[in-house]
Amino acid sequence: MTFVKTIAAGLGLAVATAAAQPVLAQDYPERPVEFIVPWSPGGGSDTLMRIVSNNIPEYLGVEMPIINMPGVGGTVGLKEASRRDADGYTAAQIHEGLLTASITGLTDLTWQDFEPVALMTASPQFLVTNADQPYSTMDEFVEYARENPGEVTIGVTLGGVPHLHAAMIEDAYDLELKYVGYEGTGERIRALVGGNLDVAIGDVSSAGQFVENGDLTFLATGAPERLAQAPDVPTFKELGTDLDLAVTRGIVMPKGSPDEAQATLEEALRQLSEDEAFVEQVNNAGAEVQFRGQEEYTEYLQNLSETVDRLAAVLAP
Repeated sequence: MTFVKTIAAGLGLAVATAAAQPVLAQDYPERPVEFIVPWSPGGGSDTLMRIVSNNIPEYLGVEMPIINMPGVGGTVGLKEASRRDADGYTAAQIHEGLLTASITGLTDLTWQDFEPVALMTASPQFLVTNADQPYSTMDEFVEYARENPGEVTIGVTLGGVPHLHAAMIEDAYDLELKYVGYEGTGERIRALVGGNLDVAIGDVSSAGQFVENGDLTFLATGAPERLAQAPDVPTFKELGTDLDLAVTRGIVMPKGSPDEAQATLEEALRQLSEDEAFVEQVNNAGAEVQFRGQEEYTEYLQNLSETVDRLAAVLAP
């Protein structure tokens, strides 16, 4: 009798303990996972994340419908995502813009307010110059800029990711550049072609055609290795600086989301990143697939956050 009572008591305790802990059903996910993209339809983030959304059901087992919530530099949608129930059925997209928005006071959100699940795509950035300038290589540019401190103009989006990348280049090479703000990449590339800038931060999709025409020159890329679209352009790392310059699109969940949900979504995204059709679609959209799982993505954000903090005085208005 005592033995039976002991077993019964033990089972009761186990059931009570299990009931007290939020757990996911073993067949998670049981319904669609809403995917908040904090940017307008048609932009780079929307385009790339729709490729993710369109292809993920095969690996996740459910739909991941996109909900566009643009506004205030991507912070409106992320604020909503941070308020959602941490039940595994909300995901959101972030990029480096969240870190610059945090440091410039645009939002009180930080990347630590979310659970990083996976980095999926990267759009490597380039330092681009007008072909009429007295330099055509990165070494020549650095020499010229050092000889003319404060005189070389560089086109950026003030307080945004391009501003961060320009500041990182300036810091790495000990330069003093003159920042000129433009709303978007296309606008500053057109200004560069028109001779209104000396250099600018750009990418293949915005500047590639002008490079092919001979109007512009890629000096270096922030990609980890040379790109097939620009095989003759050296990386900053080749040139001796540990610069990783890209607009990366990662997927996060609200803080406190179940570990099982994070792990399930991470694995589905990992499998998707190896899908040749998906990779081709991302490449056609002007980006690269650069999968990083929870641990590696968190490390990337932590390192970048330290860089942004160090350059805060340059980035803040």
